[in-house]
Amino acid sequence: MRARLVAGNWKMNGSLRANAALLDALKAGLKPSDSVAVCVPFPYLGQVSQSLSGSSIAWGAQNVSEHDSGAYTGEVSGAMLKEFGCRYAIVGHSERRALYGEDDARVAAKFVAVRRAGLTPIVCVGETLEQRERGETESVVARQLDALGDLSDAVLAYEPVWAIGTGRNATPQQAQEVHAFLRARVAASDKAVAGNLTILYGGSVKAANAGELFAMPDIDGGLIGGASLAAPDFIAICAAARR
Repeated sequence: MRARLVAGNWKMNGSLRANAALLDALKAGLKPSDSVAVCVPFPYLGQVSQSLSGSSIAWGAQNVSEHDSGAYTGEVSGAMLKEFGCRYAIVGHSERRALYGEDDARVAAKFVAVRRAGLTPIVCVGETLEQRERGETESVVARQLDALGDLSDAVLAYEPVWAIGTGRNATPQQAQEVHAFLRARVAASDKAVAGNLTILYGGSVKAANAGELFAMPDIDGGLIGGASLAAPDFIAICAAARR
């Protein structure tokens, strides 16, 4: 049975006080059996690691350098994240691709660096609205996927760019179609990896639509943005992911 996961991506949000309240609420409201992670801004990793130590909630970062060390001012390596107890690191998020010019080659280099550090990459793929309307969804996500190589011990996240933070959402059927395509694409190279690969959906997931999305056969959980900042909403989404 494939592993489930609901991962919260706080993006560039939070404060020490707000974080403490949110983390306390999650620890109180989630079940120990829930497979949950929060991916937080770098400055809060110390707070999060201290707060969540001993809990069932994992934590991770939203980005990582492709380099292990050196003269790369402002960058953070996978080894540094490992020292803070991170289990996960997000790579290839659409905002990194669009706003910071990260192409497939750089995403792939970061993907390798995360695994080299002993962390699990949550690697994102997805198409823009223009690409979807031109019928290019499969070719775009295939290109992004093929750049990565071996996906064993990784988590894949499909995030249609047109549904992130817009209030729009792919229907469960639309999301399932792309998830099934991604799994089949991986299976063409390695059926065992494809069968065990956790594929998350990210794109305006809310408590109201999580159940329908997570009921799809190839959707194994979610990469949650804004709703991960509100404890009741995030807890409800995590509950929807229970088998």
